[in-house]
Amino acid sequence: MSKKAKALLFNFIGFALLFLSFYYLIGKYTGLIGLWIPFTSFVVSTLTAPKFQAVNTHEGEKLFMKWLFIKGVKEIK
Repeated sequence: MSKKAKALLFNFIGFALLFLSFYYLIGKYTGLIGLWIPFTSFVVSTLTAPKFQAVNTHEGEKLFMKWLFIKGVKEIK
């Protein structure tokens, strides 16, 4: 599997897990109703999900991750 495909898959999995978690927590513990629950979950998940990107370097294609809770950019092996 190429690094770009892995980055896309990791982005989707990270967002989906956070979206489902926030959807449940927001629905359970806030007074929001209707479309506000998925909309709020989407916004919070978009802001907090890790971002993965494949970059071509002189050493070959590498996968990097940036996340709100980790300082800097980390290389994924």
